[in-house]
Amino acid sequence: MTDETKTGTGLEMKVNIAPPRKKVVLSIEESDPALQTEFAKEMVKQLRALDTYGAHESKHNAFILSPLVLTKERKAEIPVMGDPDDVTMSRVQAYYNGLSALIEVKTGMMAVPMINISHEGFGRVTISIGKLLVLDKTLRDVHRFGFKSLEKMVEEADKLIAKAVELATKYEEVARL
Repeated sequence: MTDETKTGTGLEMKVNIAPPRKKVVLSIEESDPALQTEFAKEMVKQLRALDTYGAHESKHNAFILSPLVLTKERKAEIPVMGDPDDVTMSRVQAYYNGLSALIEVKTGMMAVPMINISHEGFGRVTISIGKLLVLDKTLRDVHRFGFKSLEKMVEEADKLIAKAVELATKYEEVARL
């Protein structure tokens, strides 16, 4: 809010003027075929679970996933150095929870994500099945977490899930401990 002084009949008063609201520009088309992929559907579930008050209940899935896609314009608005906010941290957690959920579906074994991120946006995420680490990833610049497109997010997730399933299958005895 900005203050502006109004004068008229010699009486001065301060009036609060709200800044104009930015129009929400979706970076994902509602007809995008990537919205129908298994991972995109899981991400929608994970992100909708974070909406405890139902504020986005009637919103299209493209709207729900749009914050995960960082276009060049969006990325330019984010400072190079910064601390991640709670909303961004929730998106990171939802992403790795989504990976874990699909790894669990594909292996039939419980996959547990563990995320440790400092207030500066650096950290590590691991996903384990039993005593087996099926994913170990170092995180940097979490405040800029996102993907170039929905397709890139799905591709990256599919690679990580495939590798995790491969490890769980190869070392099933350790995974079942």
